[in-house]
Amino acid sequence: MYVVTVLEGVSMKYGILDYEVIGAGTPVLIIHGWGISKITMKGAFEPVFTELESYKRFYIDLPGMGDSEHGDVKNSDDMLDILHNFAVDVIKEPFVIIGQSYGGLLTRGFVNKYPELIKKIILLVPCIIPGVKQGRVEPHTIVEQDDELLSTLTKDELDSFTLMNVVLTRTVWERYKKYLMPALASADWDYLNNVLEGSFSFDPDDLNEPCTTPCLIIAAKQDTEVGYKDQFDLMEKYTNATYLEVERAGHNLQIEQPEIFESTVKNWMLTH
Repeated sequence: MYVVTVLEGVSMKYGILDYEVIGAGTPVLIIHGWGISKITMKGAFEPVFTELESYKRFYIDLPGMGDSEHGDVKNSDDMLDILHNFAVDVIKEPFVIIGQSYGGLLTRGFVNKYPELIKKIILLVPCIIPGVKQGRVEPHTIVEQDDELLSTLTKDELDSFTLMNVVLTRTVWERYKKYLMPALASADWDYLNNVLEGSFSFDPDDLNEPCTTPCLIIAAKQDTEVGYKDQFDLMEKYTNATYLEVERAGHNLQIEQPEIFESTVKNWMLTH
């Protein structure tokens, strides 16, 4: 049983899910990746949507991440059930769906099972094969770094910042510190590492027919976590897709190349 509290502009609860609604108009469901939260996604997408009219953004925290409890969620099938219930009970109409990394896997599961609810799709560095560094991933290649900055960081800060970022500059560090570190700190890592199974019981990309819903796929050329080549292959299934591979960017593409990211999403939303 879920209890829906409707109070826009503040954090709200739908069962175990914590979420926030911003704006009015066409609904947009925005799903973050593994171990982060809506903080990261708001940092990425609010600069875009504040320049677009008439979109109602639903930023959620997945179970065990951000401010959401994990409840009895054990796998991605359970995640998908909760997302579908949220869509039916809270959003209540067809919507744009956005998924980042693991959220991109969940998004494709949603498209597979409930295509009638989806108006547009955005996949940001989407996970194609569940698991750690599965598929055709890239070696960790630093493309720019500020040694003076790096020398000022604590060991924990340095380890976190350099784990998957490839642009190690002060500007990127400030974005990472603001939008990634609080999200990572809020996750229940014992649950994520030892309980939650990221795979579905089905192949989300085994569609009954090609998906013709407008789709934007944004991948990063230096992505060490999910790569960029497997994402290109999605266009065989998503036949109305636009694919962008961003150079000088890793898995946190939105903070390393924000101008390219924001202009791409804005222009695509305006033309599709």
